[in-house]
Amino acid sequence: MAEFQAKDFGLSFQKKVLGRVSSKSVAKAFIDDTSASLLDNLYKLVKSVTGSKKDAEKVTKNIIKIVVKVGILHRNNQFSAEEMKVAKQLQHKMRALAMAVVSFYEMEFSYDRRYLVGAFDETRALLSDLVRSHLTGKSLGRIDYVFGFFGKPETLDSVFASDSVHRECLGRIVKDLHEALDKESL
Repeated sequence: MAEFQAKDFGLSFQKKVLGRVSSKSVAKAFIDDTSASLLDNLYKLVKSVTGSKKDAEKVTKNIIKIVVKVGILHRNNQFSAEEMKVAKQLQHKMRALAMAVVSFYEMEFSYDRRYLVGAFDETRALLSDLVRSHLTGKSLGRIDYVFGFFGKPETLDSVFASDSVHRECLGRIVKDLHEALDKESL
């Protein structure tokens, strides 16, 4: 039997507790105000797109769990040098994805579904590669669920259509993305 390691136990306990208590109030203890606003607006968008409070809560809670677990792993220096290279690629890909969303919202007729579907898929793959050896299959399933929802062509078309009923909510998300990009918190 392996010797007890307090650090390993602490990390495991943090991840386990997080898996049981994921709400917006808990997230705000780990996530800055800009990110919290972004999460609130993503919740509203998902609810508007699906018409389901339950689906919106599931997507938002999954995002929160993923973000906080990755943060815990990073803060506890759990990523290898190779994984840190993947993390850097992931950060660049997420910033590029955020800038594309901003651009497609702000510039009429610039929306490119194929680009966004590919960007969501590449970002999902990088994130999965980063955490695969640290998180459970259930957590990897959460990643697939979130990116699968946002990367769905019909969801993207519905959100980015010039006459979309989601345009106002997307505008608030874009405002949050601008702030996150400016603060380099994304």
